[in-house]
Amino acid sequence: MKKIIAEPTSQQGVNAPQTGKIQAIENQLRKIHWTNFLIITSFHVLALVALFNFSWRNLAVFLLLSYMSESLGVGIGYHRLLTHRSFKAPKWLEYSLTALGTLSIQNGAIEWVATHRIHHAHTETDQDPHTPRHGAFWAHMGWIMRGTAQNHDEATLKRYVPDLLKDKFHVYLSRHYYLTSIILGLILFAVGDWTLVLWGICLRTAFGWHSTWLVNSATHLWGTRRFETNDDSTNNALIAVLSFGEGWHNNHHAHPVSARHGLKWYEFDMNWLTIRLFKQLGWASQVRVFKAKTPENQLNDEAAATGSL
Repeated sequence: MKKIIAEPTSQQGVNAPQTGKIQAIENQLRKIHWTNFLIITSFHVLALVALFNFSWRNLAVFLLLSYMSESLGVGIGYHRLLTHRSFKAPKWLEYSLTALGTLSIQNGAIEWVATHRIHHAHTETDQDPHTPRHGAFWAHMGWIMRGTAQNHDEATLKRYVPDLLKDKFHVYLSRHYYLTSIILGLILFAVGDWTLVLWGICLRTAFGWHSTWLVNSATHLWGTRRFETNDDSTNNALIAVLSFGEGWHNNHHAHPVSARHGLKWYEFDMNWLTIRLFKQLGWASQVRVFKAKTPENQLNDEAAATGSL
């Protein structure tokens, strides 16, 4: 008996490539961190709404909270203290700075520090979470929506942040970092109104995100270079102003553990000025600062370096 094999119909022939295309799109969409995407989108929409509700009171709160979260919290707390240990601080100050850092909604300190230590260990390679080699948008915010997005596995955290994992306060606060913003939002609404929440939470957070992301992206693409590092890091004055001193990125990559990033008098570094104030108040010790007149890899205690920077 002759075996009959059914030929594919024209409809089946059309559906096959369509099905493959749909599957490819679905696989691509699965890579998107939808939670991050929706949060980022929502905050930007609400930030735009905030701009239509200007008041001097709202602006004052925006500026004050920006300094508290982005400078004290992220720049000094997350970055120069926890990531690079550029100085020592009593636990009450370390924990306070960390709590302020959570107001930036850039994840908890453990994940943030791990990401930044990985960045320095593998700068501008495929292992760099926000490498500019994948494009400016990727380095700026694409990696938050589609890359590791600071979602590190246990083995990675044990390798890069074993010091923070031993601290119960940091572990707890990193798991519940969003609580501080919720509490702050309730306080702002209680003492003001919903427009104060928009300026103090949504607009401030979105602006802070871009200030930090510009350090990851723009300072690896545009600016001047004082030091010949093994990467494309640059110094960018505009980004330094927006980020309270983090924009002197070439200086930082050349001397990562230096508490001072703006190495010249004209390189404004608000975070460094605050750290120096902490030292004068007795709140910071063993402040490590690059000393310009010594070999470039030498760091000294701030007291020994005074007068030569």
